[in-house]
Amino acid sequence: MVTPKPASAQPPETTTTEPPGLTIGDLAERTGLAPATLRMWEARHGFPRPRRLASGHRRYDEQDVDLVRAVLRRRDSGVRLEVAIAAVALARATQPPGPPSIHATMRGLHPDLHPQRLKKSTLLAMSWAIEDECCARAERPMIFGAFQQERFYRAAQERWTELARVARSTMIFAGFPGPRPAAGSSPDERTTFVVLPEDAPMRREWAVVCDAAQYPAVLTAWELPGQSAVPDGQRLFEAIWTVDPTAVRDAARACAQVAQQLGHPEAAPLLYELAEAARPAPVETLQAASLLNRVVAYVDRQVS
Repeated sequence: MVTPKPASAQPPETTTTEPPGLTIGDLAERTGLAPATLRMWEARHGFPRPRRLASGHRRYDEQDVDLVRAVLRRRDSGVRLEVAIAAVALARATQPPGPPSIHATMRGLHPDLHPQRLKKSTLLAMSWAIEDECCARAERPMIFGAFQQERFYRAAQERWTELARVARSTMIFAGFPGPRPAAGSSPDERTTFVVLPEDAPMRREWAVVCDAAQYPAVLTAWELPGQSAVPDGQRLFEAIWTVDPTAVRDAARACAQVAQQLGHPEAAPLLYELAEAARPAPVETLQAASLLNRVVAYVDRQVS
Protein backbone atom coordinates (compact mmCIF):
# COMPACT_ATOMS: atom_id res chain seq x y z
CA MET A 1 0.00 0.00 0.00
CA VAL A 2 1.30 3.47 -0.92
CA THR A 3 1.20 5.99 1.88
CA PRO A 4 -0.06 9.38 0.62
CA LYS A 5 2.29 12.30 1.11
CA PRO A 6 1.16 14.74 3.79
CA ALA A 7 -0.22 18.02 2.56
CA SER A 8 2.12 20.96 2.86
CA ALA A 9 1.52 22.96 5.98
CA GLN A 10 2.28 26.16 4.08
CA PRO A 11 -0.02 27.49 1.33
CA PRO A 12 1.61 28.02 -2.06
CA GLU A 13 3.32 31.33 -2.41
CA THR A 14 1.50 33.94 -4.44
CA THR A 15 2.89 37.12 -5.83
CA THR A 16 0.94 40.30 -5.74
CA THR A 17 1.68 43.46 -7.61
CA GLU A 18 0.63 46.94 -6.71
CA PRO A 19 -2.30 47.99 -8.95
CA PRO A 20 -1.27 50.72 -11.39
CA GLY A 21 -2.37 54.27 -10.85
CA LEU A 22 -2.34 56.87 -8.11
CA THR A 23 -4.01 56.42 -4.74
CA ILE A 24 -6.22 59.14 -3.31
CA GLY A 25 -3.32 60.02 -1.02
CA ASP A 26 -1.02 60.39 -4.04
CA LEU A 27 -3.55 62.64 -5.78
CA ALA A 28 -3.99 64.72 -2.62
CA GLU A 29 -0.24 65.20 -2.25
CA ARG A 30 0.22 66.16 -5.91
CA THR A 31 -2.63 68.70 -5.92
CA GLY A 32 -2.44 70.12 -2.40
CA LEU A 33 -5.98 69.02 -1.51
CA ALA A 34 -6.96 66.87 1.45
CA PRO A 35 -8.25 63.34 0.67
CA ALA A 36 -11.51 64.30 2.39
CA THR A 37 -11.95 67.20 -0.06
CA LEU A 38 -11.40 64.89 -3.04
CA ARG A 39 -14.01 62.47 -1.66
CA MET A 40 -16.43 65.34 -1.16
CA TRP A 41 -15.91 66.55 -4.74
CA GLU A 42 -16.55 63.02 -6.01
CA ALA A 43 -19.71 62.64 -3.92
CA ARG A 44 -21.20 66.03 -4.81
CA HIS A 45 -19.93 66.62 -8.35
CA GLY A 46 -18.82 63.21 -9.64
CA PHE A 47 -15.28 64.56 -10.05
CA PRO A 48 -12.60 63.37 -10.13
CA ARG A 49 -13.87 59.96 -11.23
CA PRO A 50 -11.55 57.17 -10.07
CA ARG A 51 -11.24 53.57 -11.12
CA ARG A 52 -12.34 51.21 -8.37
CA LEU A 53 -10.34 48.10 -7.52
CA ALA A 54 -12.01 44.90 -6.38
CA SER A 55 -11.13 45.96 -2.84
CA GLY A 56 -13.04 49.22 -3.33
CA HIS A 57 -9.92 51.40 -3.25
CA ARG A 58 -9.66 54.30 -5.66
CA ARG A 59 -7.04 54.64 -8.38
CA TYR A 60 -6.40 57.75 -10.48
CA ASP A 61 -4.43 58.48 -13.65
CA GLU A 62 -1.76 61.14 -14.27
CA GLN A 63 -4.33 63.09 -16.28
CA ASP A 64 -6.47 63.41 -13.14
CA VAL A 65 -3.66 65.44 -11.52
CA ASP A 66 -3.77 67.95 -14.37
CA LEU A 67 -7.58 68.07 -14.32
CA VAL A 68 -7.78 68.76 -10.59
CA ARG A 69 -5.11 71.46 -10.93
CA ALA A 70 -7.09 73.01 -13.80
CA VAL A 71 -10.19 73.15 -11.57
CA LEU A 72 -8.17 74.79 -8.80
CA ARG A 73 -6.81 77.43 -11.15
CA ARG A 74 -10.30 78.29 -12.37
CA ARG A 75 -11.68 78.36 -8.82
CA ASP A 76 -8.81 80.57 -7.60
CA SER A 77 -9.50 83.00 -10.45
CA GLY A 78 -13.02 83.53 -9.07
CA VAL A 79 -15.06 80.85 -10.88
CA ARG A 80 -17.53 78.92 -8.71
CA LEU A 81 -16.35 75.40 -7.95
CA GLU A 82 -19.24 73.63 -9.69
CA VAL A 83 -18.77 75.78 -12.82
CA ALA A 84 -15.02 75.13 -12.85
CA ILE A 85 -15.56 71.38 -12.53
CA ALA A 86 -18.19 71.37 -15.29
CA ALA A 87 -15.89 73.28 -17.67
CA VAL A 88 -12.90 71.00 -17.06
CA ALA A 89 -15.02 67.84 -17.30
CA LEU A 90 -16.48 69.06 -20.61
CA ALA A 91 -13.02 69.77 -22.01
CA ARG A 92 -11.93 66.25 -21.06
CA ALA A 93 -15.02 64.65 -22.62
CA THR A 94 -14.55 66.48 -25.93
CA GLN A 95 -10.79 65.94 -26.16
CA PRO A 96 -10.03 63.77 -29.20
CA PRO A 97 -8.28 60.42 -28.64
CA GLY A 98 -4.63 59.94 -29.43
CA PRO A 99 -1.69 62.28 -28.88
CA PRO A 100 -2.95 65.66 -27.63
CA SER A 101 -2.55 69.07 -29.14
CA ILE A 102 -0.13 71.16 -27.08
CA HIS A 103 -1.96 74.33 -28.07
CA ALA A 104 -5.36 72.90 -27.11
CA THR A 105 -3.95 71.57 -23.85
CA MET A 106 -2.68 75.01 -22.90
CA ARG A 107 -5.97 76.67 -23.86
CA GLY A 108 -7.88 74.16 -21.74
CA LEU A 109 -5.65 74.31 -18.65
CA HIS A 110 -4.95 78.06 -18.81
CA PRO A 111 -7.98 79.94 -20.15
CA ASP A 112 -6.44 83.17 -18.85
CA LEU A 113 -3.81 83.01 -21.62
CA HIS A 114 -5.41 85.06 -24.37
CA PRO A 115 -4.51 84.02 -27.94
CA GLN A 116 -3.11 86.53 -30.42
CA ARG A 117 -3.08 86.35 -34.21
CA LEU A 118 0.56 86.83 -35.20
CA LYS A 119 2.52 86.62 -38.44
CA LYS A 120 5.07 83.87 -38.93
CA SER A 121 7.84 86.50 -38.98
CA THR A 122 6.83 87.58 -35.46
CA LEU A 123 6.71 83.97 -34.24
CA LEU A 124 10.20 83.38 -35.60
CA ALA A 125 11.55 86.38 -33.70
CA MET A 126 9.86 85.24 -30.47
CA SER A 127 11.14 81.67 -30.93
CA TRP A 128 14.70 82.88 -31.46
CA ALA A 129 14.47 85.03 -28.32
CA ILE A 130 13.30 82.06 -26.23
CA GLU A 131 15.97 79.79 -27.71
CA ASP A 132 18.71 82.38 -27.11
CA GLU A 133 17.71 82.83 -23.46
CA CYS A 134 17.57 79.06 -22.92
CA CYS A 135 20.96 78.56 -24.51
CA ALA A 136 22.68 81.49 -22.79
CA ARG A 137 21.12 81.63 -19.34
CA ALA A 138 18.92 78.65 -18.42
CA GLU A 139 20.61 75.99 -16.33
CA ARG A 140 20.11 72.47 -17.77
CA PRO A 141 16.65 73.10 -19.23
CA MET A 142 14.26 70.61 -20.79
CA ILE A 143 13.56 71.87 -24.31
CA PHE A 144 10.81 70.82 -26.73
CA GLY A 145 10.17 72.07 -30.26
CA ALA A 146 7.82 71.29 -33.14
CA PHE A 147 8.61 71.59 -36.85
CA GLN A 148 5.98 71.07 -39.54
CA GLN A 149 8.39 70.54 -42.43
CA GLU A 150 11.97 69.33 -42.73
CA ARG A 151 13.11 72.55 -44.45
CA PHE A 152 11.98 74.53 -41.41
CA TYR A 153 14.00 72.25 -39.17
CA ARG A 154 17.05 72.49 -41.44
CA ALA A 155 16.95 76.27 -41.15
CA ALA A 156 17.05 75.97 -37.34
CA GLN A 157 19.23 72.85 -37.02
CA GLU A 158 22.41 74.68 -35.99
CA ARG A 159 20.57 76.59 -33.25
CA TRP A 160 18.97 73.40 -31.90
CA THR A 161 22.28 71.55 -31.97
CA GLU A 162 23.68 74.23 -29.68
CA LEU A 163 20.61 74.05 -27.46
CA ALA A 164 21.09 70.29 -27.11
CA ARG A 165 24.65 70.84 -25.85
CA VAL A 166 23.45 72.78 -22.78
CA ALA A 167 20.08 71.12 -22.16
CA ARG A 168 19.26 68.28 -19.83
CA SER A 169 17.03 66.91 -22.59
CA THR A 170 16.02 68.08 -26.05
CA MET A 171 13.01 66.70 -27.92
CA ILE A 172 11.85 67.65 -31.41
CA PHE A 173 8.43 66.76 -32.83
CA ALA A 174 8.73 66.34 -36.58
CA GLY A 175 5.93 66.55 -39.12
CA PHE A 176 8.16 64.72 -41.59
CA PRO A 177 9.92 61.32 -41.75
CA GLY A 178 12.92 61.01 -39.45
CA PRO A 179 15.62 63.62 -40.03
CA ARG A 180 18.50 62.74 -42.32
CA PRO A 181 21.90 64.12 -41.30
CA ALA A 182 23.18 66.92 -43.47
CA ALA A 183 26.13 66.21 -45.75
CA GLY A 184 29.30 65.61 -43.76
CA SER A 185 27.52 65.50 -40.39
CA SER A 186 26.21 62.80 -38.09
CA PRO A 187 22.84 62.58 -36.27
CA ASP A 188 22.68 64.53 -33.02
CA GLU A 189 22.51 61.84 -30.34
CA ARG A 190 21.57 64.41 -27.70
CA THR A 191 18.22 65.09 -29.35
CA THR A 192 15.18 62.82 -29.37
CA PHE A 193 13.18 63.04 -32.60
CA VAL A 194 9.49 62.18 -32.36
CA VAL A 195 8.00 61.59 -35.80
CA LEU A 196 4.35 62.58 -35.70
CA PRO A 197 1.73 60.40 -37.43
CA GLU A 198 -0.34 61.87 -40.24
CA ASP A 199 -3.36 62.51 -37.98
CA ALA A 200 -1.42 64.07 -35.07
CA PRO A 201 -2.76 67.52 -34.09
CA MET A 202 0.80 68.73 -33.53
CA ARG A 203 1.54 68.44 -37.25
CA ARG A 204 -0.15 71.80 -37.72
CA GLU A 205 1.36 73.43 -34.63
CA TRP A 206 4.29 75.63 -33.75
CA ALA A 207 5.86 75.01 -30.35
CA VAL A 208 8.91 76.06 -28.36
CA VAL A 209 8.99 75.01 -24.70
CA CYS A 210 11.87 75.72 -22.32
CA ASP A 211 11.25 74.27 -18.85
CA ALA A 212 13.95 75.66 -16.58
CA ALA A 213 13.92 76.94 -13.02
CA GLN A 214 15.37 80.36 -13.92
CA TYR A 215 14.04 81.08 -17.43
CA PRO A 216 10.85 79.14 -18.21
CA ALA A 217 9.00 80.03 -21.40
CA VAL A 218 6.49 78.51 -23.80
CA LEU A 219 5.28 79.67 -27.21
CA THR A 220 2.67 77.60 -29.00
CA ALA A 221 0.54 78.36 -32.05
CA TRP A 222 -1.49 76.77 -34.81
CA GLU A 223 -1.68 77.95 -38.39
CA LEU A 224 -4.98 79.38 -39.56
CA PRO A 225 -6.38 77.53 -42.60
CA GLY A 226 -6.80 78.90 -46.13
CA GLN A 227 -3.41 80.61 -46.55
CA SER A 228 -1.94 78.74 -49.51
CA ALA A 229 -1.54 82.00 -51.49
CA VAL A 230 -0.12 84.04 -48.57
CA PRO A 231 3.65 84.79 -48.58
CA ASP A 232 5.46 82.58 -46.08
CA GLY A 233 6.44 85.31 -43.62
CA GLN A 234 2.94 86.78 -43.61
CA ARG A 235 1.09 83.56 -42.76
CA LEU A 236 -1.09 84.02 -39.68
CA PHE A 237 -1.03 81.85 -36.57
CA GLU A 238 -3.13 81.89 -33.42
CA ALA A 239 -0.51 82.02 -30.70
CA ILE A 240 -0.20 82.03 -26.94
CA TRP A 241 2.97 82.47 -24.91
CA THR A 242 3.91 82.90 -21.29
CA VAL A 243 6.77 82.75 -18.80
CA ASP A 244 4.53 81.48 -16.00
CA PRO A 245 6.40 78.42 -14.63
CA THR A 246 3.15 76.53 -13.93
CA ALA A 247 1.93 76.91 -17.51
CA VAL A 248 5.36 76.07 -18.90
CA ARG A 249 5.44 72.90 -16.77
CA ASP A 250 2.01 71.90 -18.12
CA ALA A 251 3.24 72.41 -21.69
CA ALA A 252 6.36 70.33 -21.02
CA ARG A 253 4.25 67.55 -19.52
CA ALA A 254 1.96 67.58 -22.56
CA CYS A 255 4.98 67.27 -24.86
CA ALA A 256 6.38 64.35 -22.87
CA GLN A 257 2.95 62.68 -22.90
CA VAL A 258 2.83 62.91 -26.71
CA ALA A 259 6.24 61.24 -26.91
CA GLN A 260 5.17 58.55 -24.44
CA GLN A 261 1.98 57.78 -26.37
CA LEU A 262 4.06 57.41 -29.53
CA GLY A 263 6.28 54.83 -27.87
CA HIS A 264 9.43 56.77 -27.01
CA PRO A 265 11.07 55.34 -23.84
CA GLU A 266 12.88 58.65 -23.21
CA ALA A 267 9.54 60.17 -22.20
CA ALA A 268 9.06 58.16 -19.00
CA PRO A 269 11.96 59.68 -17.02
CA LEU A 270 10.97 63.14 -18.28
CA LEU A 271 7.42 62.70 -16.99
CA TYR A 272 8.83 61.58 -13.65
CA GLU A 273 10.93 64.76 -13.39
CA LEU A 274 8.04 66.93 -14.56
CA ALA A 275 5.62 65.48 -11.99
CA GLU A 276 6.72 68.01 -9.39
CA ALA A 277 4.78 71.26 -9.40
CA ALA A 278 6.71 74.30 -10.63
CA ARG A 279 7.44 77.18 -8.30
CA PRO A 280 4.90 80.00 -8.86
CA ALA A 281 6.16 83.09 -10.64
CA PRO A 282 6.36 86.44 -8.81
CA VAL A 283 3.45 88.73 -9.55
CA GLU A 284 5.85 91.26 -11.08
CA THR A 285 6.99 88.69 -13.67
CA LEU A 286 3.43 87.97 -14.77
CA GLN A 287 2.65 91.68 -14.96
CA ALA A 288 5.70 92.24 -17.16
CA ALA A 289 4.62 89.36 -19.41
CA SER A 290 1.18 90.94 -19.77
CA LEU A 291 2.79 94.20 -20.87
CA LEU A 292 5.03 92.39 -23.37
CA ASN A 293 1.98 90.67 -24.81
CA ARG A 294 0.65 94.09 -25.80
CA VAL A 295 4.05 95.13 -27.15
CA VAL A 296 4.21 92.01 -29.34
CA ALA A 297 0.73 92.69 -30.72
CA TYR A 298 1.60 96.28 -31.66
CA VAL A 299 4.94 95.31 -33.22
CA ASP A 300 3.29 92.54 -35.25
CA ARG A 301 0.81 95.02 -36.74
CA GLN A 302 3.59 97.40 -37.77
CA VAL A 303 5.82 94.80 -39.45
CA SER A 304 4.98 94.49 -43.13
